[in-house]
Amino acid sequence: MSDVRDAIVATVREFVEREVKPTASRFDHEDIYPAELVEQLGRMGFFGATIPEAYGGMGLDFVTYAMCVEELCRGFMSLSGVFNTHLIGAFLIRVHGTDDQRERWLPLLATGEQRCGLALTEPGCGSDLQAIRTVARRSDGEYIVRGNKMFITNGEHGTVFATIVKTNPDIEPSHRGMSCLLVSKTDGFRVSKHIDKLGYRAIDTNELVFDDVRVSARELVGGEEGHGFAQVMDGLETGRVNIAARAVGVAQAAFEAAIRYAQERTAFGKPIGQHQAIQFMLAEMATKIEAGRLLYLRAAELKDSGERADLEAGMAKLFASEMCREVALSAMRVHGGYGYSTEFPVERYYRDAPLMIIGEGTNEIQRLVIARRLLERYSA
Repeated sequence: MSDVRDAIVATVREFVEREVKPTASRFDHEDIYPAELVEQLGRMGFFGATIPEAYGGMGLDFVTYAMCVEELCRGFMSLSGVFNTHLIGAFLIRVHGTDDQRERWLPLLATGEQRCGLALTEPGCGSDLQAIRTVARRSDGEYIVRGNKMFITNGEHGTVFATIVKTNPDIEPSHRGMSCLLVSKTDGFRVSKHIDKLGYRAIDTNELVFDDVRVSARELVGGEEGHGFAQVMDGLETGRVNIAARAVGVAQAAFEAAIRYAQERTAFGKPIGQHQAIQFMLAEMATKIEAGRLLYLRAAELKDSGERADLEAGMAKLFASEMCREVALSAMRVHGGYGYSTEFPVERYYRDAPLMIIGEGTNEIQRLVIARRLLERYSA
């Protein structure tokens, strides 16, 4: 397994060096969807990376996939969003879907013929997912969906969206009335706005409008109402591992840029990397990156084993994302004035880093998740 994993990760690393790094700056600054790179990664099997081979996917374990995500994000973090969101949707279908849903959807998702998005956040709620207002009303073997979703990755290029809705908006507690529907683009489904962003550019992030969209009841994930909240929380564990791997990848890219520059740039008669102040920064950066890497690998291993991993995934996401912000800023400081220029990639790393602090549950929420699980584990 180790040899296979190493070969897969090496293939991704080579692709990043050859195809991604030379073009990332243009895609980012012009905010152009990297269609050519996405197509190449699709041919490499990435739409089916974690989908079982029985359904036409690569069947990668989470450890291998997370390592591939790190490599992709060394080149261009936005690319990983296309596949991470898609594969969270596939995970929900594979683990929580009906046999019919797995047979119909997973082969299409594995090839990229169908591309998945995850529709959770709304204009009026993000972290408080139970406060969603999108409603799905049952009527004659189908659901009629009405509401809005915000900040949805793959909004323009996705074709089906794992959408959290309230099928029973009056029940308490609210999570008992929440369900997950697989909503395809059809009459009443509208991509209303492309959201311009500080970082995480060149990928479609949109507001979605559901104006009485009709969805067959066979697209209710798992076939029973009231389980959507738990299903989505399970999927977000994998998402948090991926976010941690993204953060490590961006931080690694920032560190590599900084240590290279520190050996090329001279000040006071010698390379700045020979000055103690810079050496301290590089040492801190490398140490924190390695710690973040070990945390996401541990969480991925637990997810692969089928064990509960919300504590470890939360820790990995929290630490790695905060670390990425610190490392990106340190890399900019090593570069001095050039770090603030669009001529060097460190300004992109600095702009991309905050996404990991916010995405897949803010770090404030991560701290709550971690604390609650610790109180359970160490109950007095």
